[in-house]
Amino acid sequence: MTIQVLPPHVARLIAAGEVVSRPLDVVRELVDNALDAGASRIEIEVEGGGLALIRVRDNGGGIPADSVALAPARHATSKLAPEAGAVERVTTLGFRGEALWAAAQAGDLHLVTRPAAQVGAAEVTASGDDVTVRRTSAPAGTTVTVRQLFARLPARLRTQAPAAAEVRDVTALVGRYVLHHPGLHWRLTVDGEARLTHAPADHRGAVASVYGPLSANRVLMVGTDGVRGVVSRPELTRARRDRMHFSVNGRPVLAPPELERAVIDGFAELLPSGVAPLCVLDLTVPPEDHNPNVHPAKQVVALADLPGVAARVRAAVTGALAAHPLVRAAPAPLAPPEPSATPAASGNFPRLTLLGVYQELYLLAQGEGDLWVVDAHAAHERSLYEHFTRALGAQPPVELPEPELLHLTPEQVARLHERGAELRGWGLTLEDFGAGLVRLRTLPAVLAALPVPRLHEQIVEAALGDGPDPRREVLARLACAPALKAGMLDAGRGEAVLSALSGCEQPWSCPHGRPTVLRLPERDLAHAFGRRGVRDVARGRDAAQSPKTSGG
Repeated sequence: MTIQVLPPHVARLIAAGEVVSRPLDVVRELVDNALDAGASRIEIEVEGGGLALIRVRDNGGGIPADSVALAPARHATSKLAPEAGAVERVTTLGFRGEALWAAAQAGDLHLVTRPAAQVGAAEVTASGDDVTVRRTSAPAGTTVTVRQLFARLPARLRTQAPAAAEVRDVTALVGRYVLHHPGLHWRLTVDGEARLTHAPADHRGAVASVYGPLSANRVLMVGTDGVRGVVSRPELTRARRDRMHFSVNGRPVLAPPELERAVIDGFAELLPSGVAPLCVLDLTVPPEDHNPNVHPAKQVVALADLPGVAARVRAAVTGALAAHPLVRAAPAPLAPPEPSATPAASGNFPRLTLLGVYQELYLLAQGEGDLWVVDAHAAHERSLYEHFTRALGAQPPVELPEPELLHLTPEQVARLHERGAELRGWGLTLEDFGAGLVRLRTLPAVLAALPVPRLHEQIVEAALGDGPDPRREVLARLACAPALKAGMLDAGRGEAVLSALSGCEQPWSCPHGRPTVLRLPERDLAHAFGRRGVRDVARGRDAAQSPKTSGG
């Protein structure tokens, strides 16, 4: 195929997507510019999921009138010296000089800016390559507005995410900036409604603004050379690592797995396997030891001494935990529910006879001629999950005598707007109360009295999490917390667990996918012991029985 040089107007349409492929990219680039300008107050407005309008207003240094005409020009920047070596010593969040240019190519750009010492402000409008500059009046700082994003790029416009999904991601992004720059005033407004506000505070205050005061009360301050922030106490954990946040020299980044592992290793035996803490850690490295130019959105940075940085993170987390007493309460176990009156839908789970209990956690049972090992916690969890599922709609929801006010993260507020009707359909009523608060009015009857710590908080967190099925997420979480743990098992409870498991529609795994049972055929045992002339032991479901011979 013949190589051709693309005409400039075609190249511009492609290049605009390198920096700006969705509204989120515009927000990120404009917030980076505001931080680089030394702003202490940053306000973000979004309308129509960012496609109709994005506006970022700051009180930073502004752009001098004699330079403002170059602001929307490509590769025009005040943040990087015009020499090759400067790229190796980036000290600002922006540096490529493409943000405003790309926004003007993808939408209609309007910029008003004034340095504090300058008389009068400058106003710039740019649409594609058409740029107009005029004088105006405005307070010190910069306001950048981008309207009708991708209106001139219909193919890209058709592939944009729904407005609610984009708002959720923008809210999460702004929340990350708040966490890593807690000393500033922040405000995010979506379609005229304030979604996130934050007044200057420390990292704990930022956690309160983004994740609520209950989470903020469970974090510990981290403050060592090159590593500052907070890390949660061991009782505040999640199955995912989505609340592990890192910045490098002020830039929020997608952390390499080595840094996440370093935080978890810092907990050592204080953290159960398979869970992750909340952390907000600001890392400082010499400018020449990191490269932010390895990802179009600058979310990934390369670190020259990643093992050394990871070691400092691990030591900082260990030191923060060592300075505090760390004790947590265990939830009271629930009795296994009675088996369903209807036969199991699977129809292929055998009748098991309990032989004994091993390590107060595993059941040894016999069935179909084989030895079965049952994980009592996983089996109990499965039976509770199916009991909750059957009972969820059997009774009207319970109205709380006094509606409870709960703090939501901005992401959770966005999800509430998406899922409110679905949640009400199975008995969970949450009313938006403004300022990041919701009023919990009703709960499903089967869940209302569960002896689970932080019950209401756990229900709301699971219902407004990022899983695709909020109903399943809630029931799976509440089935896990009260299920039998190691040390709680005896023969009586073991019999009840086996009985409840036999009545499950899907008895083979817990709601999170772990197996409930393992099966060891007698034939395999005989071969493992090296028995000669072994009787031909038929497997449990073999229809034909082989003739038996005496063993050696």
